[in-house]
Amino acid sequence: MVVTAVPEEDRELAELAARAAALRERIEQANYEYYVLDSPSLSDAEYDRLFRELVELEQRYPELRTADSPTQRVGAPPQSAFPKHVHAVPMLSLANAFSDEELRAWEERLVRLAGEDVRKAGYSAELKIDGVAVSLVYEGGVLVKGATRGDGTVGEDVTPNIRTIKDVPLRLRGESLPARLEVRGEVYYPFALFERMNEELALRGERIFSNPRNAAAGSLRLLDSAVTATRPLRFFAYGIAVAPGERLPVDRQSEVLELLEEWGCPVAPYRQRCSDLAEVVRWVQRIETEVRPQLDFAIDGVVIKVDSLPLQEDLGVVGGREPRWAIARKFAPDIAETRLLDIRVNVGRTGVLNPYAVLEPVEIGGATVSYATLHNEALVLAKDLRIGDLVQVKRAGEVIPQVIAPVSDRRTGSERRWSMPRNCPVCAAPVVRREDEVAWYCPNEECPGRRLESLVHFASADAMDIRGLGEARVRQLVEAGLVRDVSDFYVLTPEQLQELEGFGRRSAEQLVAAIAASRTQPLSRLLFALGIPHVGSVTAALLARHFGTLDRLMEASESEIASVHGVGDVIARSVSEYFAAPRNRSLVERLRVMGLTLEEPGGVPGGGALRGKTVVITGTLPTLSRQEATALVERHGGRVADSVSRRTSFVVAGEAAGSKLAKARELGIEVIDEAELLRRVSEPESEHDVQ
Repeated sequence: MVVTAVPEEDRELAELAARAAALRERIEQANYEYYVLDSPSLSDAEYDRLFRELVELEQRYPELRTADSPTQRVGAPPQSAFPKHVHAVPMLSLANAFSDEELRAWEERLVRLAGEDVRKAGYSAELKIDGVAVSLVYEGGVLVKGATRGDGTVGEDVTPNIRTIKDVPLRLRGESLPARLEVRGEVYYPFALFERMNEELALRGERIFSNPRNAAAGSLRLLDSAVTATRPLRFFAYGIAVAPGERLPVDRQSEVLELLEEWGCPVAPYRQRCSDLAEVVRWVQRIETEVRPQLDFAIDGVVIKVDSLPLQEDLGVVGGREPRWAIARKFAPDIAETRLLDIRVNVGRTGVLNPYAVLEPVEIGGATVSYATLHNEALVLAKDLRIGDLVQVKRAGEVIPQVIAPVSDRRTGSERRWSMPRNCPVCAAPVVRREDEVAWYCPNEECPGRRLESLVHFASADAMDIRGLGEARVRQLVEAGLVRDVSDFYVLTPEQLQELEGFGRRSAEQLVAAIAASRTQPLSRLLFALGIPHVGSVTAALLARHFGTLDRLMEASESEIASVHGVGDVIARSVSEYFAAPRNRSLVERLRVMGLTLEEPGGVPGGGALRGKTVVITGTLPTLSRQEATALVERHGGRVADSVSRRTSFVVAGEAAGSKLAKARELGIEVIDEAELLRRVSEPESEHDVQ
C-alpha cells in the first residue's frame, strides 16, 4: 500500500477553508438570531471580531470566498446599469377591495366559479407591506439573484443591493429544498430607522427622503451597492414560486408562511388563518384600528388569499396579471393636505427642543389632526418647510401625525422660513447642541418647561397612571408652588388642593386618593415614569423583570445592564449615568420614604427559571389563558415567540394545538403541557435550566 503525502501548503489551505466555513456559519447564525429571531447570542464586539477575521481570510485567499459569504453584504463594485431579469413565474398584481361589501362580492365571484369549496378552504389573512416587491432566486439553497418586480414579467437584477439587506438569507436553512425556487417578498424601511437615516442625511446637508417606500425603492436602484449597504433596509417574505410541475411540501398558504420561517426568512407579524369571511372582516377591522397605528413599518391594507394552494391553481389568473384567489383590502387614505399655520417649539423633559406644526384642522383616517411632529430643526430645513405652506400630513403608522413634505408648486411667495430659536422659549437659557447630535437642548435642569414635562410624564397613563393629574392640573400645582419634583405629589393634602380654583372637597379627595393608589404601581412603571433618557416602557419592563428590585439595578454595573436582552450599550450608559447622579439618587430615596413600590412583582433577579429560553405556546391550555401563560413565561425570564423554529427551546401545547405542534415534532423540539410549565417555573434550579 502506497501512502501519498499531502503537501504542507494543501493541508494549510484545507484548514483555512474549514475555518472560513465555520466563520461563515457562525456569522450567518448570528445575523439570523439578531434580525429574524430578535434573540442575539453574540455581543457586538464578538460579532465584529469574527467578521474581521473572515474578511482578512478571504482577502488573503480569494479562492475561499463563496457566494453565500456574509462578506458579500458590504457591497460590490458600482455598476453602470442594471441587467434585466425575466421572472420564471410572473409576479402578479392584486385587485383591490375598499369595503367589507367588496370583500363579500369577491367571495361570491369565487363561489360561482369553484363552488362551496372556496368557503370550506378558509383564508390566509396577511399584512400588505407598503414596500418594494422583489423576487429572490435560490439554487441549491444559495441566493444567486435578487430582482425587482418590474412589470411583473421582467424586472431589474439588483442582486448586489439585495445581498446587503441583513435579514435576507444568503443560504436557506431548510433541507430537501427544491433545486431552484424564488422567494417573493417586500423590501421596506422601519419607521424608526427611516427617521434616523433622514436625520443623519440632514445633518450632512444631503437630500432627505419624503417617505419610507420611496427611500426603499431608491436604495434598491443605486448603482453603488456599497451605498445601499449603509441604508437600513429590511425584508419580509410572503410567498414561494417554483417551476411549473414542481410542488411545495405544503398545500396551504398559511403553511407556506411557516415554511418560509423554517427556511430562515423573516415573515410579517399579525398573519392569521381565518375559517370564514366573517372572521376575515373582524381581523381586518382589528388590524386597521388597533394594530396599524402601533406598527414600526408602513402597511396600506391587508391581503386575503384562499388558503388552499390547489384551489388557488384551479381559480387561476384574470387577464394574465391578477390572481382570482387573492385580493387586497385597502385601508382609508392616511395622507391629507392642509395648511401649516405655524411652527412652535416644545421643551421636553430631557431638555430637547422639539419643533411641532400647528395645522389647519384636517380629517385623516377618521380623526381630526391639528398638530404634527417635525422632529428637529435639521429635518424642517431639509424638507424646506415654510410657515404658510400647503403640506402633506401622514397619520397611519405614527402615534403622532407627521408632516411629510410641502406642496411647493402651490406656493404664493407669502410663506415664511423658520429657524430654531437660540434661547429656550421657556427659561431663555442659551440653547446648546451636543457633538454629533441633530437636536438642540436647553441645558438648564431647573427649566420650568423641562420640569413641567417631567411631572406630566410621571403621572401619565403609561407611567404611574394618576387619574385626574393631566397637564392642566400639573401646571396649576406648579404655579401654586405646591410641586417642584415628583416626590411632592405624595405629600399633597385635600386641604391644599381645595384652595385652588376648580377643586371642591370631593375632587380634592379623589386626586389625593389617586396619587396614593399609584404607590402600588410596579417597578417597571416607576422606571418608565422617572424619564431616564432612552428608557421607554418596554425597556423599563425588561430591566425591572431582570433585576427584580430598584436597589439591584442601581448597584449594577454598566456592563451588567447592557447584558440584559434588548438593552444595548447606549441605554445601559444612560441608566448607569442617571443613577450615578446624586440628585437622582436623592429623589429615589424620597420616593422610598413616600412608600412607592421599588420591586417588580414576580420579577426574578438574575433572569429567572426560564432565562434564555424561547417558548412557543399553542392550543388551549387547561387553566391559563394565552395572555396569562405568556406573562408567566416572561416573568420567569423567557421569551414567547409566535412560530416554531430550530431556535425554539420548547413548545407548551394544549388542546387543538395544530400545525405548531406538528412542526415541533418534525424538528425534534421538546413539547410539554401546562402542568410541566408550572413545575419548571416553580423550580428555578431544575435540570432544565442548567443543561
